[in-house]
Amino acid sequence: MSTTQSERLRGLLEPLVAAKDLDLEEIEVSRAGRRGVLRITVDSDEGVELDTCAELSRAISEKLDETDAMGEGEYVLEVSSPGADRPLSEHRHYVRATGRLVRLTLTGGDEVTARILAVDGEGLDLEVPGVKGRKPTARRVTFAEIAKARVELEFNRKDKKEEEA
Repeated sequence: MSTTQSERLRGLLEPLVAAKDLDLEEIEVSRAGRRGVLRITVDSDEGVELDTCAELSRAISEKLDETDAMGEGEYVLEVSSPGADRPLSEHRHYVRATGRLVRLTLTGGDEVTARILAVDGEGLDLEVPGVKGRKPTARRVTFAEIAKARVELEFNRKDKKEEEA
C-alpha cells in the first residue's frame, strides 16, 4: 500500500500543528518552475494570528529539513490561515461560521443566503434576511441538502468582540 506525498506530509506535520492548538486544514504540493511549493493551511476556533503562522512555519521547516518528505529539490513553504471566504466543508467550519452570513448552494440547485444561528450534528438553523422591508425568516437546512457553502464577506458586520463590549 503506497501513500501519497500529501498523506506522508500530513502524518509528519499534524502533530506540530496540533501542538499549537490548530487544525491542519489543507496541504497542497505544486510546482512553480523548478521549485516545489508546499502550502499549509491551518485554522482554529479563535482564528490564527500572523505570529503563530510564523512560529509554525519555522517548526515545519526544521521538521522537513530533518526528513526527505519534500525530496532533494528546492521548495517554498507557505503557512497561512484560510481566507475569509473559504468554502465550508467540515462540521467545525460551520460551527466557526456561526453568526456569519453564508451562501449555500443546495443539492437541488437553489441558492440561499442566510446567517447561521446554530449548528448541530444534523444541520444548520438559519436566519434568512427579509427582502424589501419584510422580516427575516427562520429556516432549517440539513448537511445532506448542502452541495456547496461559503462565507459571504460583510464589510459592515459587527465583530463578536464589539458586541460583547
